[in-house]
Amino acid sequence: MKFRPAILLFLLGSFLILSESCITRKDISYFQDVSDSLSIQKITKDFEAVIQPGDILSIHVSSLSPEASSFFNVVGETSDQQVANTYLVSAAGNVEIPLIGSVTVAQKTSQEAIEVIKEKLQKYLQDPSVNLRIRNFKVTVLGEVKTPGVYTIPNEKITLIEALGLAGDMTIFAKRINVLVIREEAGDRKFVKLDLTSKEFFESDYYYLRSNDILYVEPGKGKFASADAWYKILPIVFSGLTALGLFLGRVNFN
Repeated sequence: MKFRPAILLFLLGSFLILSESCITRKDISYFQDVSDSLSIQKITKDFEAVIQPGDILSIHVSSLSPEASSFFNVVGETSDQQVANTYLVSAAGNVEIPLIGSVTVAQKTSQEAIEVIKEKLQKYLQDPSVNLRIRNFKVTVLGEVKTPGVYTIPNEKITLIEALGLAGDMTIFAKRINVLVIREEAGDRKFVKLDLTSKEFFESDYYYLRSNDILYVEPGKGKFASADAWYKILPIVFSGLTALGLFLGRVNFN
């Protein structure tokens, strides 16, 4: 019975924190304007990754003559063929391939770059084949998600929703109406805020992320309210516990 004041203080503090940091279903639901019945939205576009300066490309050349093809494949000290045949896209957007020299690949899709390289190889090889992959396709997810970090995407294609899934989804404190995408493109840095509570997001040019995109999820007011409530209630709790301790000390002393 002597500890009843402490219990009351704890309950009071909990009530204040919960009342100030109350998060509703509307705050945490995605795509709230989708009807309960069947809803069909036509897919109007697909995505292909575009090569950018700074990308690391894996390029492997083959043809009817393996010996001739070997001249175009970089051989290093590593036994890993994929690692050996890598090229860094220069700031000017080019890669240097043995014998054929500089090839402009920036602002091209992988398939477009393959066609350019194959055309140049026709001079040296019969029926050349080119395999090209972007090895450092990555996105960064920060902010109010469960596991923020940098994620490498092996298939060169990822949606914003998939990136959030890799990061463990947004927490209940995340501000879903104000998700920020930071993208560098053609020498410009773009900052775009997206509303993930609306199905219109699927029509956005930022539905598919590009290599080196940064995704930042802003914390909502609920998290700040919760932290603020703790700061408000802690002095009261400590003061109450101190008074309770003095009271119990006097009782025990007497």
